[in-house]
Amino acid sequence: MSERRLPLERFRVLDLTAHRAGPTCARQLADWGADVIKIEPPAALDDEAGGGVIGRRGGSDFQNLHRNKRGLTLDLKQAEGKAIFFKLVETADVVLENYRSDVKVRLGIDYPHVSAVNPRIVYGSISGFGQDGPYATRPGVDQIAQGMGGLMSITGHPGQEPTRVGIPIADLTSGHFLAQGVLIALLDREVTGQGQWVHTSLLEAQIAMLDFQAARWLIDHEVPKQAGNNHPTSTPTGVFPTRDGQVNIAAAGDRLYRRLCEAIGRPELITHPDFADTGLRTRNREALNAIVADHTRTRTSAEITELLTRAGVPCGPIYRIDETFADPQVQHLGIARKVEHATQGTLGMVGQPINLSAAPQPEMLRLPTPERGEHSDAVLAELGYDAAAIAAFRAGNII
Repeated sequence: MSERRLPLERFRVLDLTAHRAGPTCARQLADWGADVIKIEPPAALDDEAGGGVIGRRGGSDFQNLHRNKRGLTLDLKQAEGKAIFFKLVETADVVLENYRSDVKVRLGIDYPHVSAVNPRIVYGSISGFGQDGPYATRPGVDQIAQGMGGLMSITGHPGQEPTRVGIPIADLTSGHFLAQGVLIALLDREVTGQGQWVHTSLLEAQIAMLDFQAARWLIDHEVPKQAGNNHPTSTPTGVFPTRDGQVNIAAAGDRLYRRLCEAIGRPELITHPDFADTGLRTRNREALNAIVADHTRTRTSAEITELLTRAGVPCGPIYRIDETFADPQVQHLGIARKVEHATQGTLGMVGQPINLSAAPQPEMLRLPTPERGEHSDAVLAELGYDAAAIAAFRAGNII
């Protein structure tokens, strides 16, 4: 446990989420110090007790996703379990859930019920498609959102089938967007004294992440297509072969293009009639890329990176993930953190990309991912339940 102050220490978060999107939001709040209580069903009631789609509980994915939380088991379908939950609500600042939109209503733990107990609560929700509308009750997962959100149609090489990206980007971004929304609502609560319901969805997050590709349709009425490793609108920007692999080069715009041409010893390309401006370079992309590739394939990735970096042209190697974490700049940034686990020892974790000068992240994370219900006794004792009451809850499968 670190003694370093973290900025969200004064907040308590009740985390009802599962899978990935909701836990990603909870992890953001937990990493910055919030007292996040991960509420799960007792193992006998959970059909994903081993970790489900996130993998086994002791595995790397689950451990990385749920760190810095305390664990409580609770059967919210039993009256006594729900009563414990609402007693916790009285002490909390935030409730997070990612049920299908109708499930929380059936359980009686939706925002109207929760805010009636604690009007200051910020209630955060993630769903597949939104809290209302024709798809509101549909189950939704990341790949479905990637497809419906347009991302797969622009990913991959031209003429190939639509392709998912290599991370669950809709899950991750919806989690980060919800964390941002929760923090906005907490700031607003300082003015109004009241909480509110904050919600997003995998579909909304995925569409938001389309960014300029979506704007090409909304403003220009142009339907973006697959561009492979080439930038959709800037040339030459893409992957180029080297003697020992590939590099990324990004020479968008006239200034960077001029620097590239000079660096590879082809200044005549600057005024070549096929490449004299951005539009021409994009229209004649294949020919220009082939000329650049003729130069890059004669040198190693390190040599090309050094040459173009010296010329002020963005360029970099294409790493495997092990090479990423071995890179000296990545090691300097310290984004790989560690946590001490009672049975697994020291575990590597993916750290925060956010840096605060007055409240930096601790070198060692505060808490490993809890075992199911690991802190149930402690949390219930904080609520005033004695040992006999806790034992009775356990005997009745309420915890």
